[in-house]
Amino acid sequence: MSTQQLTERVETIVVGGGQAGLSVGYHLAKQRLPFLILDGSDRIGDSWRERWDSLRLFTPARFDGLDGMPFPAHGDAFPTKDEMGDYLESYAARFDLPVRSGMTVDSLTAEDGSFVLTAGGRRFEAENVVVALSHYQKPKVPAFARQLDPRITQFHSSEYRSPSQLQEGDVLIVGAGNSGSEIGIELARSHRVWMAGRSTGEIPFRVKGLAGRLLLTRFVLRFLFHRVLTVNTPIGRKVRPKVTTGGGPLIRVKSRDMEAAGIRRVPRVAGVTGGRPVLDDGRVLDVANVVWCTGYDAGLSWIKLPVLGEHEPLHRRGIVPSQPGLYFVGLHFQYSLSSGMVHAVGRDARYIAKAVAERANAKTRETTPVAAGMAA
Repeated sequence: MSTQQLTERVETIVVGGGQAGLSVGYHLAKQRLPFLILDGSDRIGDSWRERWDSLRLFTPARFDGLDGMPFPAHGDAFPTKDEMGDYLESYAARFDLPVRSGMTVDSLTAEDGSFVLTAGGRRFEAENVVVALSHYQKPKVPAFARQLDPRITQFHSSEYRSPSQLQEGDVLIVGAGNSGSEIGIELARSHRVWMAGRSTGEIPFRVKGLAGRLLLTRFVLRFLFHRVLTVNTPIGRKVRPKVTTGGGPLIRVKSRDMEAAGIRRVPRVAGVTGGRPVLDDGRVLDVANVVWCTGYDAGLSWIKLPVLGEHEPLHRRGIVPSQPGLYFVGLHFQYSLSSGMVHAVGRDARYIAKAVAERANAKTRETTPVAAGMAA
């Protein structure tokens, strides 16, 4: 069979079928544009289902729905990860979004004015490509982790499901962000827990309770994260580099919660000595378990185009100036601090879908006079 026969041509391909990709699909459909969503998971929503058992979203249900379909739960409830996965699956079905599952994209290149993608043994050509993957693609663990004593149980937070995975003895949580803090609180019920890493800060109130809900919904999510901290404001541009490289503030867990649970805070892990983790201050911890809550690499090495910077793609609000037709949705602080949150991804998706539509219209205007002349 020839390459010509193996190639599938689609005007716009969306890479990723999570909340970002589905939201892009919804807005492309509203623009009446043809598109296809390629997703590496076997089932829509698996990126949520495969996270740790006790995980609940950090935002209440009223902020967990995508455009066109509210989340089916009480507005103040914090949905479980399985409920979120099921919601995404229902969302795709409700709007009949063309998702092709089990299709991990292996490469993205440009050839003869079109984008070329390979995935699952298939070859695709497209006028536009929207990469709708979050930064949570490739677990990041320091190279010295391989030097730990093999008797120490260690894994990345992406592999954590429940305390039953750990052996008896002390636990070192490396990383003090939202995931590390929530996992640490859970493990502190059955283990002595050490937490290494600098604080990422925390919102100064409880998200549960009436006062907290009002502050969270009206001030933090709707105003501060969504409208104040953006790429268009001086304070947003000042905060953005810290967020994109160091993580956002703790939302549900507070430092006093960790203290009350008996979690011991220590400096960052500098390396390994004698098979044990050694801290910046020279202390060596004798622990039986290490959970690396050290974040993720963007996992975009499959993009074989000169569009990747040191920490993120080279874009302007998701549009890549150097590569017309290439877009991103779902990046940390793509436009605002809320860009990586479920309730805000629709704004970025709508912006990109409009850009795709404008490009399609411009191409139509370019070709129409030629076609008319040929007809005459």
